[in-house]
Amino acid sequence: MTDMIDMANMPKGALHGIKVLDLSRVLAGPSCTQVLADLGAEVIKVERPHIGDETRHWAPPTFSDNTSAYYATINRNKKSLTVDITTLTGQTIIKQLIAESDILVENFKVDGLKKYGLDYDSLKQDNPRLIYASLTGFGQTGPDAKRPGYDYIIQGLSGLMSITGPSDGEPHKVGVAVVDLFAGLQLTIGIQAALLARQNTGVGQHVDVALLDSALAMLANVGMNHLASDKIPPRLGNQHPNIVPYQVFAGEGEQHFILACGNDSQFAKLCDVLAVDWHTDERFATNPQRVANRELLCGELTKQFAKQPRTYWLEVLDQAGIPCGAIHNVAEALAMPQAQAREMIIDFTEQGSPVRALGNPIKLSASPVTYRTPPPQLSEHTDSTLANLGYDKATIAKLKADGIV
Repeated sequence: MTDMIDMANMPKGALHGIKVLDLSRVLAGPSCTQVLADLGAEVIKVERPHIGDETRHWAPPTFSDNTSAYYATINRNKKSLTVDITTLTGQTIIKQLIAESDILVENFKVDGLKKYGLDYDSLKQDNPRLIYASLTGFGQTGPDAKRPGYDYIIQGLSGLMSITGPSDGEPHKVGVAVVDLFAGLQLTIGIQAALLARQNTGVGQHVDVALLDSALAMLANVGMNHLASDKIPPRLGNQHPNIVPYQVFAGEGEQHFILACGNDSQFAKLCDVLAVDWHTDERFATNPQRVANRELLCGELTKQFAKQPRTYWLEVLDQAGIPCGAIHNVAEALAMPQAQAREMIIDFTEQGSPVRALGNPIKLSASPVTYRTPPPQLSEHTDSTLANLGYDKATIAKLKADGIV
């Protein structure tokens, strides 16, 4: 399908000329390499022969070419090479690719690639410019370094679930694997920082990102609340720990919407809309007072908002300059004219693929992201990649017959 694309007229991305060898699987690592690929890097995804990345089989749903939606989420703009890295010949192929790569991304367990001679200390001897990026559950150091890590488990261990969900119910995970995705973004940032550092030093380095570290950093102001007070942050459901009123309310008929009064001025405007004088009441005049009297104030607001439908409140609140918004389902969110205008849905039909994908949120004026190729079919680029390394057709056929590629 890639032959159908006019690559000559496609703009060069910010990372054009950078070569990435992607040994990662599932979500966190591949989400990083997709960002690098969107930005113009050449990314070769290494997969297991005949099986591939396990997310190829996480279905339904699939597109009409049997590409799973999960796999398509984080594997566009990549080439698929199948290699059995447990074999000496497979390791030789990988090392040949590493010799001409700028970046290697992997999410094996700590020391998991050492037995194959594919660890950082081994590879930097032959390619000192290599940026070796590792994404693990707990990082390369510490007492838990060799434990496997999973987004769901880390959401629990990190305290994230303890602050997510209704205050009177069980802890909840976030609806998508946010720890994996944030860690993937942080790995991307680390890689780009290492690329900049290499311009000055001429040498690469090891980038070490952990799911647990990422999740702990994501606690942000809630984590800081604990450090400042020594108090354990409560689970507040849709309420904000530091701002009131800043939560979900329901209009007439249980139509929910979000109200986000971020300062005293906005609260005063809200009082004007509601024709009340709560902003002059010493219990509610300032945000700290509103936080202290949260239940009383929000109870009164609940009564007020139940008098009119959501559409009414969204209109009058917006006119008054008070931050508010509807709560969309996924279909409604993707159908928003703003989402369409920002090209947040990408259609690969012109490249001969049925895949539609979520767009990249990074907008660069001079070197924009590009959507060059849809998620590859398993082993789609094995022959061309090996040919570029100097393997002839007979040798490639023998490697396939032996199950090495």
